[in-house]
Amino acid sequence: MNLTARWSELRIALMLLTRLPAGRIKGQVPSMAQSVWAWPIVGAVVGGLAALTYGAAFAVGFGPVLAAMLSLTVGLFVTGAMHEDGLADLADGFGGGQSRHRKLEIMRDSRIGTYGVAALILSILLRVAAIESVANPIVVLPAMITLAVISRTMMALWLYALPPARTDGLGHGAARPAPLAVAAALTLAGMLSVLLLPFGTGLGVVVATVLGSGLVAMTAMRQIGGQTGDVMGGAQQIGEISGWLALVILIEI
Repeated sequence: MNLTARWSELRIALMLLTRLPAGRIKGQVPSMAQSVWAWPIVGAVVGGLAALTYGAAFAVGFGPVLAAMLSLTVGLFVTGAMHEDGLADLADGFGGGQSRHRKLEIMRDSRIGTYGVAALILSILLRVAAIESVANPIVVLPAMITLAVISRTMMALWLYALPPARTDGLGHGAARPAPLAVAAALTLAGMLSVLLLPFGTGLGVVVATVLGSGLVAMTAMRQIGGQTGDVMGGAQQIGEISGWLALVILIEI
């Protein structure tokens, strides 16, 4: 195993999925597709920082709503809200475009429309409400990390499973990663999920996240014939929301 290459791939994953400093890579720079095995690790970092914020806020006496909002704020800051941006562009494109070409054109437009605004508001409100419903830090903290890991791993899976919808852009650059890299990402995500959540709860959350992100992937395949960076962002967001909703149901059973 070439540890230098793996380290460079991890740093590329950090540069791609976060705004955290990762230094300069000397020598050959890995492709985005080569970095997908490390996306669960990046998810654990993002989720871990959000979980630490939630735990600290709860410890100093903030209520569950404020603690949830602060944890999401940290997540948005760490990632540069890139997945939220993808969800907004996806909602605008699929909601406002009448043809494949027009949908892709709208998704590339930097301006945000009504569908995008609504999607962003609902994404944040649904996550805050779900976290507030769980309320128990013993459950919330590992769930934050698990969902951050699984939702980003699903992006790697759909990049492999779906063809790029464009001949350029982020989705094209990261398209069709090697099966071994995707398998490594799925294995890492599975191991982390087993370690962090009880088996039954973890399985339910994982299945919900897979189904939620898969719904976005199937819709994208039907609407635009494949994936883009915005599709991946939307899949991450819907997958994470689906996981939180499943957790709310599971803790009531």
